Amino acid sequence: MVKEFKLYWRFAGIHLLSAVEYKGWWLKLLHVFFSMFGEPMVIILMFIRFGNIGDWTLERILLIYSIALISYSIAKCLCNGFDYFPWVMVRNGDFDRLLLRPKTTFVQVAASAFNVQRLAVPIPNIIIMMWAINRLGISLSVIDVAMLLLAIAGGMLIYAGVFVFGAGVSFFTIGGINWIYIFSNASYETTRIPVDHMPRVLRHIFTFLMPMLVVSYFPASAIGGWGEAYWRGWLALPAGTAFFGAAMLVWKIGVRHYKSTGS
Repeated sequence: MVKEFKLYWRFAGIHLLSAVEYKGWWLKLLHVFFSMFGEPMVIILMFIRFGNIGDWTLERILLIYSIALISYSIAKCLCNGFDYFPWVMVRNGDFDRLLLRPKTTFVQVAASAFNVQRLAVPIPNIIIMMWAINRLGISLSVIDVAMLLLAIAGGMLIYAGVFVFGAGVSFFTIGGINWIYIFSNASYETTRIPVDHMPRVLRHIFTFLMPMLVVSYFPASAIGGWGEAYWRGWLALPAGTAFFGAAMLVWKIGVRHYKSTGS
């Protein structure tokens, strides 16, 4: 496990060095950094126009939304290879080369596409999260900080699991499946909706099937004192681990049933 972890970061370092060889790479980094501040603008403009929704304020929504988006951006950065996998390696037969190497295919796929520019994505969302916490007057204890960090880690595992699941299914579909994006891009968009006003079907889907609310709403409610039981804020990491474990099972089944496309 330690060797595989070191191998991954060695691949990531190679991607980083190759990216900075191009002039103006830092401009792309700045572009991504500032463009991420535009993500919550829809929420901000709606609250400016219509005001609060009961007890739901702009700061509450932005806190939940930023936790989800931080998790997504980190997973997208670290497991970008799985997002590209269905469209490249399976269809073109490039996965055959990975099977010939004496290293686990999981690490090779995960590190096959490391987008350096996405390293800037979590920073604006962390700033937004801290702004929302300050505006809500939440005094974070050490335990609260630990809960937030575990929530982000759990969310990262969930989104990584979505990418791995999509890659595993692509062994049978021989290509990407567009509906998988319901559980990636669309899932953090649902955190813009006040939970009390969310349709029951959506709330159940994103609590039990794809536990995005477990890693965003529950921790935010716990540190903010919004009525949910405090212990629910600690469910993020177990939920993320279970979801990622299920995705890994799908991946292993897919690899076992992979048939080479030939030359």
